[in-house]
Amino acid sequence: MSDQRIRPADPATAPVGATEAAPAPLDARLAAQLEASFAGTLVERLGMEVLTLSPSGGTMRMPVAGSTQPAGLLHGGATIALAESIASVAALLRAREVHGEGAQAVGTSVSALHHRSAREGWVTATCTPRHLGRQVASYLVDVHDEAGTLLSTITVATQLLPPR
Repeated sequence: MSDQRIRPADPATAPVGATEAAPAPLDARLAAQLEASFAGTLVERLGMEVLTLSPSGGTMRMPVAGSTQPAGLLHGGATIALAESIASVAALLRAREVHGEGAQAVGTSVSALHHRSAREGWVTATCTPRHLGRQVASYLVDVHDEAGTLLSTITVATQLLPPR
């Protein structure tokens, strides 16, 4: 597991399952804010790492180790947590894009279909937009294993909240 949860985007090393060019690297201020916000959260506990990020999506990965069910398979809830995490961070950037600094995004719906599971290695969630409005953003998240096998398809909807 890396000690850096936010990694600069590198199109040459785009994760398996990525369907478009990686977004530009995060600016240092945003990376520091995200790093601080992940401390002590499920993102940190599950070893999740942001690989790419923009208001229109991104990629995040996590190790299978430590996130399994008793049968030794990747836990479906951990997979959903990975998908909701990358979609929520992308939605936060979208909220700030349309409402300015201090805007927030909150999840309103998650729907998952698990096709297969994994027993080891890393899984990568690739988040792409389905709707980017001023009040709602929704994303489709595909989760792949290291071989590129599609494990889960997850839809995440969020509400974009202006600053209070």
